Parts: sequence; structure tokens; C-alpha cells
Amino acid sequence: MGIDLSLIWAVIILFGIMMYVVMDGFDLGIGLLYPFLPGKSDRDVMMNTVAPVWDGNETWLVLGGAGLMAAFPLAYSVVLSAFYLPLVFMLLGLIFRGVAFEFRFKASEARRHWWDKAFIGGSLAATYFQGVILGAYLQGVRVEGRAYAGGALDWLTPFSLFTGAGLVAAYALLGCTWLILKTQGALQARMIALARPLTWTLLAVIAVISLWTPLASADIARRWFSWPNLLWFAPVPLLVLATVWLLLRRLRAQPDASPFVLTLCLVFLGYSGLGISLWPHIVPPGITIWQAAAPPQSQGFALVGALLIIPFILMYTAWGYYVFRGKVDAGQGYH
Repeated sequence: MGIDLSLIWAVIILFGIMMYVVMDGFDLGIGLLYPFLPGKSDRDVMMNTVAPVWDGNETWLVLGGAGLMAAFPLAYSVVLSAFYLPLVFMLLGLIFRGVAFEFRFKASEARRHWWDKAFIGGSLAATYFQGVILGAYLQGVRVEGRAYAGGALDWLTPFSLFTGAGLVAAYALLGCTWLILKTQGALQARMIALARPLTWTLLAVIAVISLWTPLASADIARRWFSWPNLLWFAPVPLLVLATVWLLLRRLRAQPDASPFVLTLCLVFLGYSGLGISLWPHIVPPGITIWQAAAPPQSQGFALVGALLIIPFILMYTAWGYYVFRGKVDAGQGYH
């Protein structure tokens, strides 16, 4: 029995996207929380919590995109054609966010508010259009003759617009619980208070999307409610409720790392539900990972490079987070 290179590459890409959502999610969430904390000192602390690591977090987005192009060129061409506009809007948001990140500390007092607004707008645009792409992807992509057969605005649906708002709530909660972990005093107390309504909002969003998804996609509805898939999917909503209960309980105590870990669990459960809904299709509803795969020689050649690079990415990421593992105080940076 030979090695299934398509399966290996699917795991690598799924892992890369998950790492991006986890790591870039909380620093995008910090930008989403800026409007709730207008004070310069609080905003400086918020930005300093991610300043040493934020640009490295986007390595995983590059890995996922490059891996998709190398291992599944058909999926790459179809997905980019279908979601060209929201991808451009997302990238523009990331550019604005990155430029604002670098220039905010160098700006004068009179002009800093412009970079704050760019940071908020860039974070919101990047997050929202990631969610829009996710919703449109779940609804499926029209393909004829191995090419995208839809229009330029097929991604623009009520469901995709709602999933965009849902991802804003998820990233905001990630950023909020990250700040609970990395700050103390009045700022931490403010984040604890804000985390409670954000948790309830995210739970409501998960419930609505869970009900809407099978209505938006007949293929996903058949997959969810058929046997034995129902057996795999049934624990997910129960685990979501248990995680939310634990998160709200921890927020009533003296929380530190546990709210962030539990929020990561919520994100992972949502991601696992997405995987159960779509597997093994890489372009829903009809193209599987094997149908979209590059020739085995191309996949094998690219896999050698990926297996050399990924351990280095994991090592420098882990080292960076280990070095900057303490709390952040106003005017002092990391302890």
C-alpha cells in the first residue's frame, strides 16, 4: 500500500490554516477591541502584548496558500477565482493593519489617532472577509469542466455576510482572553467584564450558523444527518456547551490562562465541525482532495521542502512565545 500524498498534504494545509486562525486570530482581535479602550496607555499595552510575535503568526497563512497551490492546483485556481474580491479585501485589511502596527509608535500625538483608526479598520476588514470567504466556501462553488463557473459576486450571500460577523465575534473573544492572560490590573478587569457578553454572543453565533448551515447546503445536511456521520458530529454541540459553561465559570474566578485556552477549544471545535461537514471535499460540493491533486511527483517534491520548513517554523514560533511569556505593563513592556 503506497503513501497517500494527497491525504498528507490535506493534513498539512488544515494544520496550517488552524495555526493561522489561532495565532493571527487573537492579534486581529486586539484591533477589534480598540474601540472599547480609547486611552493611549491601554492601547499601547494591548499592542505591546503581540508586538514581538504578530508578523510571525502570518507565516501559517503563507504556508496554507503555498501548500494549496503546490499540492492541489485545481482547488487553488477555482477557490481564487471564486473568492477573488473578498481575498483582495482581506489582504488590503492585513496591509493596513501591518502598516498601522509599525507606524503607530512612530507617529506624533496629533497623528496617532489616524493609525489607530487604520489598525481598527484593517483588523475589522481582514477578519470580516475571512468569515465571508468561509461562509461562501461552505455554501459551495460552481465548477464546470475543472474551472470556476460562477460570477464575480456569487460569494455575496446573507449566509456569508453573517459568517463574517460571526468570525468578528470569535476573534474579538480570542483577543479579549489573550489580554486577560497577558495583562493585569484595571485593563485585565475590563477584559474579564467584556469577555462575558462576547462569550454569549459567540455562542449565539455558533447556534445560528449550526442551524443555518444545513439549510444553506443540501450536501452538508445529508452529511450531518446520515449514519455514521451523525455519530461523529453529535458530540460537537455538547462539547461546545460544556466549554462555554467552563469559560463563564472561569471568568467569575481569578482567571489567567484558562479563558484563552477554553476559547481556543471553542475555535477548534468549530474547525472540527467544518472538517466533518466537508471532508473529503476540498472544493465543495463536488471536488475531493484526490480529484484536485497535483501529480504525485510534484506533491512528493514539495513535501520534502514542507517537512524541512515546518519544524523550523514550529521551533522559532515556540521560542518566540517562550521568550515573551510574561505580563505586559504600561511603559515597561514584558516583565
